[in-house]
Amino acid sequence: MIELAGIIILGILAQWVAWKFKIPAILPLILIGLLVGPIATLFTSDGTKLIQPIWNGYEGLFPGESLFYFVSLAISIILFEGGLTLRRSEILNVGPVIIKLITVAVVVTFFGAGLAAHYIFNLSWPISFLFSSLIIVTGPTVITPILRNIPLKKDVSAVLKWEGILIDPIGALMAVLVFEFISVGEGQAFTFTALIEFAKIVLFGFTFGFTFAHALAFTIKRKIIPHYLLNVVTLATVLGVFVLSDVFAHESGLLSVVIMGMVLGNINLPNLNEILYFKESLSVLLISILFILLAANINLDDLKLIFNWQAALLFAVVVFLVRPIGVFLSASRSGLKTNEKLFISWVGPRGIVAAGIASLFGLKLYKEGVPGAEYITPLVFMIVLGTVLLNATTARYFAKIVGVFLKKSEGILIIGASKVSRLIALYIKENNQHVVLVDSNRDNINKAKDLGLEAIEANIYGDQLTDNIELNDVGYLMALTGNSDINKYAINKFKNQFGENGSFRLITSEEMKDPKNNPQEGLFSHTDDYYKLIELAEKYPGIQEIKIKDNKHYKNLIDITNNDNQIIPLFIKSSDKNIKIISSFSREIEQVKEDSFLAYIGKPIDVEGLK
Repeated sequence: MIELAGIIILGILAQWVAWKFKIPAILPLILIGLLVGPIATLFTSDGTKLIQPIWNGYEGLFPGESLFYFVSLAISIILFEGGLTLRRSEILNVGPVIIKLITVAVVVTFFGAGLAAHYIFNLSWPISFLFSSLIIVTGPTVITPILRNIPLKKDVSAVLKWEGILIDPIGALMAVLVFEFISVGEGQAFTFTALIEFAKIVLFGFTFGFTFAHALAFTIKRKIIPHYLLNVVTLATVLGVFVLSDVFAHESGLLSVVIMGMVLGNINLPNLNEILYFKESLSVLLISILFILLAANINLDDLKLIFNWQAALLFAVVVFLVRPIGVFLSASRSGLKTNEKLFISWVGPRGIVAAGIASLFGLKLYKEGVPGAEYITPLVFMIVLGTVLLNATTARYFAKIVGVFLKKSEGILIIGASKVSRLIALYIKENNQHVVLVDSNRDNINKAKDLGLEAIEANIYGDQLTDNIELNDVGYLMALTGNSDINKYAINKFKNQFGENGSFRLITSEEMKDPKNNPQEGLFSHTDDYYKLIELAEKYPGIQEIKIKDNKHYKNLIDITNNDNQIIPLFIKSSDKNIKIISSFSREIEQVKEDSFLAYIGKPIDVEGLK
């Protein structure tokens, strides 16, 4: 009982440490597992582990086959949650570079790392290629914490994010394929039988995943399942599909739950976000338990297998040779510059799926007496720990060295995606500045996307925006909702992360009545609130520009906007299309550059007589 409670407590503590120090959770989890597992045998009085997952085969926390079953079920839930996050529309927009990274680069890693493992460790070809298939995957759970605080171009962040998300099921599928080849047999029958088994895996995986996803969606839409049972019924369905698929085709369960998650995530379900939040919380708990257990189950003898120069050489080949070759081949003829390709090559930490499936398959093959199987788990853990440590400690510095580190974040994040927000965002986008709209209203988000705008459906009270690495180039924050409490909350919560260059919100109706107490973060005008903006957007659906001759001319224009309630000034645009947000707090007329423009919403300004 103490050991079980200890695993959960240590796991959640590791998650907190990861959040606090902005590192991938897998790093403290595995280190804790090693400390209470194999390393503990060096200082305990009787030479035993503090946490003993399996001992003498049939003793410990998970005797016999129990640990295999727990690992399998836990990974099935983690992969299902990953599948839920994949959106068909987003995948179609990721571009040819990411498509090649999950095809060309996968092939390069599979054969490159397989050859290296075979010749460096003298492993059999099947074991070598099982190892290489397991280290294909990166994963968003390790990429996101590393890149969260590195300001990068949106394209670079997007490539790394989508590679991590999409490659998980591909890596799992390839690992299953190689595992089947090893498990089925040898000789001439080996290849033919393995192909049949793999065909069965694909057939039943896709069939069960697709069928049960639509069945669950049907029951949810028809409200056959009561709301309070929705999450647990979904969980039970995932576990049921995993087990049932495995009964019909051994090892097809992982593919089934990935397909089920992907299909369910692309069906218009009213409760999808609720299911996703539940699965995220469950995944955090399972990951916390899983990786402490897996690391603790490693023995000192396993660690000694990789405590040599061969392991260092294999690590160097995988990280500094195979990964760059895959990235440069995938990014050829793309818009990515050489320094951006170098950075993407450098950042390739392996994650949850690699370590989890490696432990599962490694333990199974070792138990079956397959030669070389004892190397699988320690070698994969070495790659996981090594890449996470390398990238977590050097990614920021490497970004500066190769010149992809953005010295100034010019992107703009707009809270609220109403008509006036979409109008403003379109103007910003047309002037080649990165802009993102955020709203919890799905209709507003869909309307924004129909206009070609980047929009995120999210609740600002959650952590979804904080974890979004594609917003790393955002340096301006504009709160444009009709709810003053939401606007104030957004400024307070996100000003340090997204508003380093400026955080602004619309003034309230009460503040509008008292211009002398104008808030410092006031936006556009101290005499116009959200409802005035909406009114003008309806009446004059477009943003207009007028060329500024000099500072005196600009002052006269501002005076006109202050005295006419049908005009609201928005931005000053320089000749190089750099947009500066006008603050209602500024009581002084700023110096404007030659050939600048005043952007405003409202009726056309009568320039007759203006000097």
